[in-house]
Amino acid sequence: MTQADMINIARTTAQDEGLFPELVCAVIEQESSWNPFSIRYEPAFFEHYVKPIMDTTTISITEAQARAFSWGLMQTMGQTVRELGFTGNMASLCDPPIGILWGCKVLAHKLAMAEGNTEKALLLYNGGGNLQYPAQVLARMEKYKT
Repeated sequence: MTQADMINIARTTAQDEGLFPELVCAVIEQESSWNPFSIRYEPAFFEHYVKPIMDTTTISITEAQARAFSWGLMQTMGQTVRELGFTGNMASLCDPPIGILWGCKVLAHKLAMAEGNTEKALLLYNGGGNLQYPAQVLARMEKYKT
């Protein structure tokens, strides 16, 4: 799949989810540089968010570890998509249509939490660790405007 194909999927999915297509494309560029197979383990996320769940639910260690990875083009956290209802195999988040759809669902959820404030939503999306993240994403949007 070409980058142009992925941009088209991102634009269509963003519109379907009520998001600005150029924002979704900018998040993708920032998060993965359009590499659909990007994954990253987040050990601090595991300790803070996933490990406490292991004491109260019966998930396997494999599932628990997968929830602490960021997956695919939009680098969505496994735990976050589970909380929003994703029931598939985490690796399928590296498939552009699936990963973009769930990344858009996460971004829309963060926008709702931030009461429509894009900068606050982007901080929430990124986990707040990089205070420059909103400016970095917003600076990428212009190239994706149609």
